[in-house]
Amino acid sequence: MLEEIKQKVAERLPITRQEASFLFLEASDETLSQLATDVKLRYHSADVATYLIMAIINYTNVCVAMCDYCSFYRLPHQSGTYTLSAEQIFEKIEDLRNLGGNFVGFNGGFHPKLGIPHYAELFSQIRNRYGNDLEFYGMTVAEFIFASKVAKMPYAEAAQMLVNKGSRWVTGGGAEILDNDFRKRHSPRKYTAEEYYKAQGALLEAGLGSTATMVIGFDETLEERLNHLESLREFQDKAPRPLTSFLCWTYKPYNNKLGGAEISTREYLRWLAISRIYLHNFEHIRTSVLTKNEDALLGLRFGANDFDLPTDDEVTLKAGAKISLEFEKILETARNLGYRTVLREAFPVPASR
Repeated sequence: MLEEIKQKVAERLPITRQEASFLFLEASDETLSQLATDVKLRYHSADVATYLIMAIINYTNVCVAMCDYCSFYRLPHQSGTYTLSAEQIFEKIEDLRNLGGNFVGFNGGFHPKLGIPHYAELFSQIRNRYGNDLEFYGMTVAEFIFASKVAKMPYAEAAQMLVNKGSRWVTGGGAEILDNDFRKRHSPRKYTAEEYYKAQGALLEAGLGSTATMVIGFDETLEERLNHLESLREFQDKAPRPLTSFLCWTYKPYNNKLGGAEISTREYLRWLAISRIYLHNFEHIRTSVLTKNEDALLGLRFGANDFDLPTDDEVTLKAGAKISLEFEKILETARNLGYRTVLREAFPVPASR
């Protein structure tokens, strides 16, 4: 089977999920690295790695989703809840800019009193203040679903409101594992995979850019992981505009109900390679410094071409992540692996098909 897979990769043909399973279970690390690199070279130079300096600003920790793997949320009646004001968010943005960053990801929770109009107005204030000097992911797809329902707005109308108020991007956050059995076990209030893709499609149709994400290392099966990749590849083929990138990161098991142990760096790298090979229709595969720190840069040898240097993210910090602001040390790790590191601008929003 391996020779057949190598031939498919050489001919730029998609592999099957059975072949992906075989690679993950049977192929050597060296083989996975080589095949993933072969696919990456269709899009990118062999010796270049791009990166962003960005902050993830958590604008509220109020959430009623109650995912068992989350260490961040607070229910509305609990102590310690917060919702940041626009001025508090501006302060965090200035902290990022002082560190040389110009990109923000916003990530909060399922706040039962905040609908799409609230978020659209917040993002409008950010756009009016910073113009083109700052780009941002306004919210995750999962939050968009919930905020649309709070406002009793169809997805198309809610997405258009974001566009009209100056938003250009959302992010594919809240995906974790896009398999309904997994979601029933761990995040039953976070909507089905089908609902997730329905909302993602509406956002793209309205003219927003978006991304794909995946989190591994819970208790998901290989079949559930492959269901995620298969549905994502199919969605990418027919979406109104392409998803710009795919980011895979790892579950941090501390301070939450689910608990468990972190997966090894080796398993993460092997899955990153499978993702690059299987998701042949994604140009950018990103590796997660946020959850794997400098080890994530080994992912550049397993199909990734891009990474973040994060400055803040309370969600993962509470779950056990560690953030370093020693950017030059991190970049030197990539350079020692043989890559020329290039600070990039935000990707352009892809044109509609």
